[in-house]
Amino acid sequence: MLKFPKSAAVAVLGLTVLATPAWADGDAGAGEKVFKKCSACHAVGDGAKHKVGPELNDVFGRTAGGAEGYKYSSAMVAAGEGGMVWDDTTLTGYLANPKGMIKGTKMAFAGLKKDDEIADVLAYLRSFSQSEAAVTPAAAAAAVETEVAPVEAAAAPVADQAVPAEAMIVEKSQGAFGLGRVATPDEVAAWDIDIRPDGTGLPPGRGTVAEGDPIYAENCAVCHGDFGEGAGRWPVLAGGHDTLLKERPEKTIGSYWPYLSTVFDYVRRAMPFGNARSLSDDDVYALTAYLLYLNDIVTEEDFELSNENFASIRLPNEANFIEDGRPDEPHYAKGLEPCMTDCKPGPVEITARAQIIDVTPDGGGDENAGGGID
Repeated sequence: MLKFPKSAAVAVLGLTVLATPAWADGDAGAGEKVFKKCSACHAVGDGAKHKVGPELNDVFGRTAGGAEGYKYSSAMVAAGEGGMVWDDTTLTGYLANPKGMIKGTKMAFAGLKKDDEIADVLAYLRSFSQSEAAVTPAAAAAAVETEVAPVEAAAAPVADQAVPAEAMIVEKSQGAFGLGRVATPDEVAAWDIDIRPDGTGLPPGRGTVAEGDPIYAENCAVCHGDFGEGAGRWPVLAGGHDTLLKERPEKTIGSYWPYLSTVFDYVRRAMPFGNARSLSDDDVYALTAYLLYLNDIVTEEDFELSNENFASIRLPNEANFIEDGRPDEPHYAKGLEPCMTDCKPGPVEITARAQIIDVTPDGGGDENAGGGID
Protein backbone atom coordinates (compact mmCIF):
# COMPACT_ATOMS: atom_id res chain seq x y z
CA MET A 1 0.00 0.00 0.00
CA LEU A 2 1.39 3.40 -0.96
CA LYS A 3 0.89 6.14 1.57
CA PHE A 4 2.07 9.54 2.69
CA PRO A 5 2.63 11.10 6.14
CA LYS A 6 -0.50 12.09 8.06
CA SER A 7 1.08 15.48 8.63
CA ALA A 8 0.98 16.30 4.92
CA ALA A 9 -1.07 19.46 4.60
CA VAL A 10 -2.11 19.15 0.96
CA ALA A 11 -3.69 16.16 -0.75
CA VAL A 12 -2.67 15.14 -4.26
CA LEU A 13 -5.11 16.58 -6.81
CA GLY A 14 -5.69 15.82 -10.48
CA LEU A 15 -3.46 17.87 -12.77
CA THR A 16 -6.27 19.43 -14.75
CA VAL A 17 -5.98 23.17 -14.14
CA LEU A 18 -3.25 25.33 -15.62
CA ALA A 19 -1.61 27.86 -13.34
CA THR A 20 -2.03 31.56 -14.01
CA PRO A 21 1.05 33.31 -15.39
CA ALA A 22 3.71 33.72 -12.72
CA TRP A 23 4.69 37.21 -13.76
CA ALA A 24 6.19 38.12 -10.42
CA ASP A 25 9.89 38.78 -10.75
CA GLY A 26 10.67 35.75 -8.62
CA ASP A 27 13.87 34.99 -6.73
CA ALA A 28 16.63 33.57 -8.92
CA GLY A 29 18.49 32.29 -5.85
CA ALA A 30 15.46 30.35 -4.69
CA GLY A 31 14.88 29.26 -8.28
CA GLU A 32 18.33 27.67 -8.39
CA LYS A 33 17.22 25.39 -5.55
CA VAL A 34 13.92 24.59 -7.28
CA PHE A 35 15.84 23.81 -10.47
CA LYS A 36 17.44 20.84 -8.69
CA LYS A 37 14.16 19.06 -9.45
CA CYS A 38 14.86 19.72 -13.13
CA SER A 39 18.61 19.11 -13.21
CA ALA A 40 18.21 15.35 -13.57
CA CYS A 41 16.99 15.95 -17.12
CA HIS A 42 18.08 19.48 -18.02
CA ALA A 43 21.27 21.55 -17.94
CA VAL A 44 21.74 25.31 -17.96
CA GLY A 45 24.76 27.61 -17.80
CA ASP A 46 28.21 27.50 -19.35
CA GLY A 47 28.81 24.33 -21.32
CA ALA A 48 25.22 23.08 -20.91
CA LYS A 49 24.37 20.19 -23.21
CA HIS A 50 21.25 18.17 -23.94
CA LYS A 51 20.55 15.40 -21.42
CA VAL A 52 17.27 13.49 -21.18
CA GLY A 53 15.72 16.86 -21.96
CA PRO A 54 17.15 19.81 -23.93
CA GLU A 55 19.56 22.37 -22.46
CA LEU A 56 17.75 25.52 -21.31
CA ASN A 57 20.09 28.40 -22.08
CA ASP A 58 18.12 31.15 -23.88
CA VAL A 59 14.88 29.24 -23.45
CA PHE A 60 12.97 32.55 -23.29
CA GLY A 61 12.10 33.50 -26.85
CA ARG A 62 12.84 30.01 -28.16
CA THR A 63 10.27 28.36 -30.39
CA ALA A 64 8.85 25.22 -28.77
CA GLY A 65 10.76 22.22 -30.05
CA GLY A 66 13.46 24.49 -31.41
CA ALA A 67 16.66 23.58 -29.55
CA GLU A 68 19.12 22.48 -32.20
CA GLY A 69 20.35 18.91 -31.91
CA TYR A 70 17.61 17.62 -29.60
CA LYS A 71 15.00 15.11 -30.76
CA TYR A 72 11.58 16.28 -29.57
CA SER A 73 8.24 14.52 -29.43
CA SER A 74 6.02 15.08 -32.44
CA ALA A 75 3.57 16.91 -30.16
CA MET A 76 6.22 19.47 -29.15
CA VAL A 77 7.34 19.96 -32.73
CA ALA A 78 3.72 20.54 -33.75
CA ALA A 79 3.31 23.12 -30.97
CA GLY A 80 6.30 25.04 -32.29
CA GLU A 81 5.04 24.84 -35.85
CA GLY A 82 1.78 26.25 -34.55
CA GLY A 83 3.58 29.33 -33.27
CA MET A 84 4.25 28.52 -29.62
CA VAL A 85 7.18 30.47 -28.19
CA TRP A 86 8.48 30.11 -24.66
CA ASP A 87 7.80 33.19 -22.54
CA ASP A 88 6.40 33.88 -19.07
CA THR A 89 2.89 32.80 -20.03
CA THR A 90 3.71 29.60 -21.90
CA LEU A 91 6.46 28.48 -19.52
CA THR A 92 4.23 29.08 -16.49
CA GLY A 93 1.44 26.96 -17.94
CA TYR A 94 3.82 24.21 -19.06
CA LEU A 95 5.73 23.99 -15.77
CA ALA A 96 2.43 23.73 -13.89
CA ASN A 97 0.98 20.94 -16.03
CA PRO A 98 3.19 19.70 -18.89
CA LYS A 99 1.00 16.89 -20.18
CA GLY A 100 -2.16 18.95 -19.74
CA MET A 101 -0.78 21.75 -21.89
CA ILE A 102 0.90 19.63 -24.59
CA LYS A 103 -0.56 16.17 -24.86
CA GLY A 104 2.09 13.73 -26.03
CA THR A 105 5.07 15.62 -24.59
CA LYS A 106 7.99 13.43 -23.50
CA MET A 107 8.34 15.31 -20.23
CA ALA A 108 7.66 12.86 -17.40
CA PHE A 109 7.63 15.51 -14.66
CA ALA A 110 4.13 16.03 -13.25
CA GLY A 111 4.62 19.78 -12.78
CA LEU A 112 5.38 22.35 -10.08
CA LYS A 113 2.47 22.91 -7.73
CA LYS A 114 3.39 26.25 -6.15
CA ASP A 115 3.14 29.54 -8.01
CA ASP A 116 6.13 30.97 -6.14
CA GLU A 117 8.30 28.00 -7.18
CA ILE A 118 7.34 28.57 -10.81
CA ALA A 119 8.13 32.29 -10.54
CA ASP A 120 11.47 31.51 -8.88
CA VAL A 121 12.58 28.93 -11.43
CA LEU A 122 11.58 31.28 -14.26
CA ALA A 123 13.71 34.00 -12.65
CA TYR A 124 16.61 31.55 -12.53
CA LEU A 125 16.18 30.52 -16.19
CA ARG A 126 15.74 34.18 -17.16
CA SER A 127 19.27 34.84 -15.90
CA PHE A 128 20.53 32.54 -18.68
CA SER A 129 18.45 34.13 -21.45
CA GLN A 130 19.35 37.17 -23.55
CA SER A 131 16.04 37.44 -25.42
CA GLU A 132 13.64 40.33 -24.85
CA ALA A 133 11.11 37.67 -23.90
CA ALA A 134 13.12 37.13 -20.73
CA VAL A 135 12.35 40.63 -19.46
CA THR A 136 9.48 40.63 -16.97
CA PRO A 137 6.62 43.11 -17.51
CA ALA A 138 7.58 44.86 -14.27
CA ALA A 139 11.18 45.29 -15.39
CA ALA A 140 10.10 46.50 -18.83
CA ALA A 141 7.83 49.14 -17.29
CA ALA A 142 10.57 50.30 -14.95
CA ALA A 143 12.98 50.62 -17.86
CA VAL A 144 10.56 52.95 -19.68
CA GLU A 145 10.02 55.19 -16.65
CA THR A 146 13.56 55.30 -15.36
CA GLU A 147 16.77 56.01 -17.19
CA VAL A 148 19.45 54.12 -15.40
CA ALA A 149 22.78 55.94 -15.34
CA PRO A 150 25.81 53.83 -16.09
CA VAL A 151 27.82 52.95 -13.06
CA GLU A 152 31.55 52.67 -13.30
CA ALA A 153 32.72 49.38 -11.95
CA ALA A 154 35.02 49.76 -8.99
CA ALA A 155 38.47 48.50 -9.57
CA ALA A 156 38.70 44.99 -8.28
CA PRO A 157 41.09 44.66 -5.37
CA VAL A 158 44.27 42.86 -6.15
CA ALA A 159 43.90 39.32 -4.87
CA ASP A 160 46.40 38.12 -2.34
CA GLN A 161 49.04 36.06 -3.99
CA ALA A 162 48.31 32.40 -3.44
CA VAL A 163 50.73 30.62 -1.17
CA PRO A 164 52.20 27.64 -3.02
CA ALA A 165 50.90 24.39 -1.58
CA GLU A 166 53.40 21.92 -0.28
CA ALA A 167 54.20 19.22 -2.77
CA MET A 168 52.20 16.06 -2.09
CA ILE A 169 54.44 13.18 -1.15
CA VAL A 170 53.32 10.07 -3.03
CA GLU A 171 54.67 6.60 -3.40
CA LYS A 172 55.62 5.59 -6.92
CA SER A 173 54.00 2.58 -8.50
CA GLN A 174 55.67 -0.74 -7.83
CA GLY A 175 53.96 -2.35 -10.83
CA ALA A 176 55.77 -3.98 -13.70
CA PHE A 177 55.31 -0.98 -15.98
CA GLY A 178 55.79 1.71 -13.36
CA LEU A 179 52.53 3.44 -14.29
CA GLY A 180 50.56 5.59 -11.88
CA ARG A 181 51.23 5.85 -8.17
CA VAL A 182 50.01 4.41 -4.90
CA ALA A 183 46.78 6.04 -3.70
CA THR A 184 47.11 8.24 -0.61
CA PRO A 185 45.19 7.34 2.57
CA ASP A 186 42.83 10.28 1.99
CA GLU A 187 42.08 9.10 -1.55
CA VAL A 188 41.37 5.59 -0.34
CA ALA A 189 39.10 6.92 2.41
CA ALA A 190 37.14 9.00 -0.11
CA TRP A 191 36.32 5.87 -2.14
CA ASP A 192 35.94 3.44 0.75
CA ILE A 193 32.34 4.36 1.63
CA ASP A 194 30.50 1.07 1.04
CA ILE A 195 28.00 -0.06 3.66
CA ARG A 196 27.70 -3.74 4.60
CA PRO A 197 24.43 -5.48 5.60
CA ASP A 198 25.59 -5.70 9.22
CA GLY A 199 26.12 -1.91 9.32
CA THR A 200 29.88 -1.96 8.85
CA GLY A 201 30.95 1.29 7.23
CA LEU A 202 27.98 3.35 8.39
CA PRO A 203 28.80 6.99 9.16
CA PRO A 204 27.48 8.48 12.42
CA GLY A 205 24.17 10.23 11.93
CA ARG A 206 20.40 10.08 12.34
CA GLY A 207 17.19 11.20 10.69
CA THR A 208 13.43 10.75 11.09
CA VAL A 209 10.63 9.87 8.68
CA ALA A 210 9.19 13.38 9.05
CA GLU A 211 12.56 14.93 8.21
CA GLY A 212 12.90 12.70 5.16
CA ASP A 213 9.54 13.71 3.68
CA PRO A 214 10.59 17.18 2.38
CA ILE A 215 14.00 15.85 1.29
CA TYR A 216 12.24 13.24 -0.84
CA ALA A 217 9.77 15.78 -2.23
CA GLU A 218 12.56 18.14 -3.31
CA ASN A 219 15.08 15.65 -4.63
CA CYS A 220 13.37 12.38 -5.56
CA ALA A 221 9.67 12.82 -6.37
CA VAL A 222 10.35 14.26 -9.83
CA CYS A 223 11.50 10.81 -11.00
CA HIS A 224 10.12 8.36 -8.46
CA GLY A 225 6.66 9.89 -7.92
CA ASP A 226 5.16 11.57 -4.87
CA PHE A 227 4.71 8.26 -3.05
CA GLY A 228 7.40 6.10 -4.65
CA GLU A 229 5.05 4.88 -7.38
CA GLY A 230 7.44 5.94 -10.15
CA ALA A 231 6.90 8.79 -12.62
CA GLY A 232 6.68 7.73 -16.24
CA ARG A 233 9.29 5.01 -16.82
CA TRP A 234 11.40 5.86 -13.75
CA PRO A 235 11.85 3.11 -11.11
CA VAL A 236 9.11 2.31 -8.61
CA LEU A 237 10.37 2.44 -5.01
CA ALA A 238 7.35 1.40 -2.95
CA GLY A 239 4.61 -1.22 -3.10
CA GLY A 240 4.81 -4.40 -5.16
CA HIS A 241 4.14 -6.70 -2.24
CA ASP A 242 3.21 -10.26 -3.28
CA THR A 243 4.02 -9.54 -6.95
CA LEU A 244 7.33 -11.40 -7.34
CA LEU A 245 5.63 -14.55 -8.65
CA LYS A 246 3.46 -12.63 -11.09
CA GLU A 247 4.16 -12.14 -14.79
CA ARG A 248 5.09 -8.46 -14.20
CA PRO A 249 6.63 -8.30 -10.71
CA GLU A 250 7.35 -4.92 -9.12
CA LYS A 251 10.80 -5.13 -7.58
CA THR A 252 10.78 -2.39 -4.97
CA ILE A 253 12.62 -1.76 -1.72
CA GLY A 254 9.74 -3.34 0.20
CA SER A 255 9.02 -6.25 -2.12
CA TYR A 256 12.42 -7.33 -3.43
CA TRP A 257 15.54 -5.70 -1.99
CA PRO A 258 17.27 -7.87 0.64
CA TYR A 259 19.23 -5.37 2.76
CA LEU A 260 18.67 -1.81 3.94
CA SER A 261 22.40 -1.18 3.55
CA THR A 262 21.92 -1.35 -0.23
CA VAL A 263 19.37 1.47 -0.05
CA PHE A 264 21.55 3.67 2.14
CA ASP A 265 24.72 3.01 0.17
CA TYR A 266 23.14 3.68 -3.21
CA VAL A 267 21.35 6.86 -2.14
CA ARG A 268 24.47 8.18 -0.44
CA ARG A 269 26.74 7.33 -3.36
CA ALA A 270 24.65 8.08 -6.46
CA MET A 271 21.57 10.15 -5.65
CA PRO A 272 19.94 12.56 -6.36
CA PHE A 273 20.28 11.84 -10.06
CA GLY A 274 22.46 14.54 -11.59
CA ASN A 275 23.50 15.88 -8.18
CA ALA A 276 25.12 12.88 -6.49
CA ARG A 277 26.86 13.24 -3.11
CA SER A 278 24.97 16.47 -2.36
CA LEU A 279 23.08 15.03 0.65
CA SER A 280 24.52 15.05 4.16
CA ASP A 281 24.73 11.77 6.09
CA ASP A 282 21.81 12.91 8.27
CA ASP A 283 19.82 13.62 5.09
CA VAL A 284 20.51 10.08 3.84
CA TYR A 285 19.39 8.58 7.16
CA ALA A 286 16.18 10.65 7.04
CA LEU A 287 15.53 9.76 3.39
CA THR A 288 16.13 6.06 4.06
CA ALA A 289 13.71 6.23 7.01
CA TYR A 290 11.11 7.82 4.74
CA LEU A 291 11.53 5.06 2.16
CA LEU A 292 10.97 2.50 4.91
CA TYR A 293 7.78 4.37 5.79
CA LEU A 294 6.53 4.37 2.20
CA ASN A 295 6.98 0.58 2.19
CA ASP A 296 5.14 0.03 5.52
CA ILE A 297 8.30 -1.33 7.14
CA VAL A 298 8.05 1.38 9.79
CA THR A 299 4.72 3.00 10.58
CA GLU A 300 5.42 6.06 12.72
CA GLU A 301 6.44 9.47 11.40
CA ASP A 302 8.66 10.08 14.42
CA PHE A 303 10.67 6.90 13.78
CA GLU A 304 14.36 7.79 13.79
CA LEU A 305 16.94 5.78 11.85
CA SER A 306 20.55 6.05 12.99
CA ASN A 307 23.83 4.19 12.83
CA GLU A 308 22.89 2.74 16.23
CA ASN A 309 19.64 0.98 15.22
CA PHE A 310 20.31 0.53 11.49
CA ALA A 311 21.32 -3.14 11.65
CA SER A 312 18.11 -4.03 13.51
CA ILE A 313 15.94 -3.18 10.47
CA ARG A 314 15.26 -6.21 8.25
CA LEU A 315 13.62 -6.03 4.85
CA PRO A 316 10.79 -8.48 4.07
CA ASN A 317 12.52 -10.34 1.23
CA GLU A 318 15.89 -10.93 2.91
CA ALA A 319 15.25 -14.64 3.50
CA ASN A 320 14.73 -15.26 -0.22
CA PHE A 321 18.33 -14.34 -1.05
CA ILE A 322 20.91 -17.08 -0.65
CA GLU A 323 24.68 -17.13 -0.57
CA ASP A 324 26.54 -17.62 -3.83
CA GLY A 325 27.40 -21.32 -3.75
CA ARG A 326 29.25 -21.53 -7.06
CA PRO A 327 32.67 -22.21 -5.48
CA ASP A 328 31.22 -25.46 -4.11
CA GLU A 329 29.80 -26.65 -7.43
CA PRO A 330 31.73 -29.52 -9.10
CA HIS A 331 32.89 -27.44 -12.05
CA TYR A 332 34.43 -24.76 -9.85
CA ALA A 333 35.61 -27.17 -7.16
CA LYS A 334 37.72 -29.08 -9.70
CA GLY A 335 39.34 -25.85 -10.87
CA LEU A 336 38.54 -26.54 -14.52
CA GLU A 337 38.86 -23.83 -17.12
CA PRO A 338 35.45 -22.67 -18.41
CA CYS A 339 34.49 -23.70 -21.91
CA MET A 340 34.91 -20.86 -24.40
CA THR A 341 34.45 -22.53 -27.81
CA ASP A 342 32.22 -25.27 -29.23
CA CYS A 343 30.55 -25.73 -25.86
CA LYS A 344 27.25 -26.92 -27.31
CA PRO A 345 26.78 -29.28 -30.26
CA GLY A 346 25.10 -27.89 -33.35
CA PRO A 347 24.65 -24.32 -34.59
CA VAL A 348 23.65 -21.51 -32.24
CA GLU A 349 19.93 -20.77 -32.26
CA ILE A 350 18.16 -17.62 -31.08
CA THR A 351 15.41 -18.83 -28.74
CA ALA A 352 13.94 -15.44 -27.75
CA ARG A 353 14.53 -11.74 -28.20
CA ALA A 354 14.79 -9.24 -25.38
CA GLN A 355 11.86 -7.15 -26.57
CA ILE A 356 9.63 -10.22 -26.87
CA ILE A 357 10.36 -11.47 -23.37
CA ASP A 358 9.69 -7.97 -22.01
CA VAL A 359 13.08 -6.99 -20.66
CA THR A 360 13.41 -4.01 -23.00
CA PRO A 361 11.35 -0.90 -22.04
CA ASP A 362 8.81 0.10 -24.63
CA GLY A 363 9.46 3.66 -25.77
CA GLY A 364 6.59 3.70 -28.22
CA GLY A 365 9.03 3.70 -31.10
CA ASP A 366 10.77 6.80 -29.77
CA GLU A 367 14.39 6.03 -28.93
CA ASN A 368 14.71 9.24 -26.90
CA ALA A 369 11.56 8.80 -24.83
CA GLY A 370 12.02 10.47 -21.45
CA GLY A 371 11.60 13.79 -19.69
CA GLY A 372 11.88 17.15 -21.35
CA ILE A 373 10.73 20.71 -20.64
CA ASP A 374 10.25 21.53 -24.29
